[in-house]
Amino acid sequence: MKVADLQQQFPWARVHALDYPLRLDALGEILEEIRASHSSVHADESRPSHGRMIGVSDDMQVVRRLVEKVAPSMATVLITGESGTGKEVVAREIHELSGRAGPFVAVNCGAIPEHLLESELFGHERGAFTGAVSARAGRFEQAAGGTFFLDEIGDMPPVMQVKLLRVLEERVIERVGGNKSIPVDIRLVAATHRDLPARIEEGSFREDLYYRLSVFPIEIAPLRDRPADIAPLTDEFIRRMQRDRSVSLRLTDEAKAVLEQYEWPGNVRELQNLVERLVVTRPNGLVRAADLPWPIADPESVPDDVAPATGSGISLPEEGIDLKRYLADIERDMIETALAESNGVVQHAAKRLGIGRTTLVEKIRRYDLKQAS
Repeated sequence: MKVADLQQQFPWARVHALDYPLRLDALGEILEEIRASHSSVHADESRPSHGRMIGVSDDMQVVRRLVEKVAPSMATVLITGESGTGKEVVAREIHELSGRAGPFVAVNCGAIPEHLLESELFGHERGAFTGAVSARAGRFEQAAGGTFFLDEIGDMPPVMQVKLLRVLEERVIERVGGNKSIPVDIRLVAATHRDLPARIEEGSFREDLYYRLSVFPIEIAPLRDRPADIAPLTDEFIRRMQRDRSVSLRLTDEAKAVLEQYEWPGNVRELQNLVERLVVTRPNGLVRAADLPWPIADPESVPDDVAPATGSGISLPEEGIDLKRYLADIERDMIETALAESNGVVQHAAKRLGIGRTTLVEKIRRYDLKQAS
């Protein structure tokens, strides 16, 4: 089929963007986009949703429509939003709806030390450095035929930004210690909670890479701006607890009202942590507004018609609890919240918690938490 015929049959396709003489990899991207979009158009419209993205707010409806629109294409997607808003959930939904047969591979750029990031992404050849006793494929190669999700792209070191730009432009990589160009068939989705335009102004992020990544931007609003999603998210987390741990939990209407008034600095992740905590403190029980922990159940946030809590506000279950585990869960939740509120900066999180940075780093390792910086 001639290019002109392709353009006539599929006028929405990016055939006009092809360079001449034709590159096979560029033509392959166009054909893949045509195939995916064609299958999407002819798919059964009654097909049930994958159900990963939970929410009924207008903001989430917009995100859902954008995901459904971009998923069948090969366009690079940049997902932005505060920490804990569910950027990886959206990325996985894009992959699930894309029709690509390969795996979903995720890498957090801020969680891998700079000197290891290149080997992690691109792989290495035998003898490339001390300890490289054999060749190893990197994450780009592991994601062949699927979706490669680069989380916290705003924390990627400048030298790696140059290498990533080449991958996006040429769809090839070179392993550390090698000189062979290896083609990679990936769909790239990136995410960040950073203000990338501000980082471009300060010189820590490449402008050309930003425009390469933000072909199709999707912004996720913080949970405080979409209170309509709190109830369905809470119900979903409770269902998961019932399925995974065979426990039952129910919130009173007053408790739900308190949740909707809270600011949720840790966003959806903080809400999920709260449900897990309530499973421990109120196993197989009813959760009242007074049973919610501080600062969620702050006196100013509890409706006037709700009676104030007496004492600690915690009732022990008849069978008792594992106090050590309970306290550890609370400590873990507080650390996660402090890191989220500090945009992953350990020094700032340690100050909020009133402990030393070294102590916090040790606790992050103990609880196997992701460390952004």
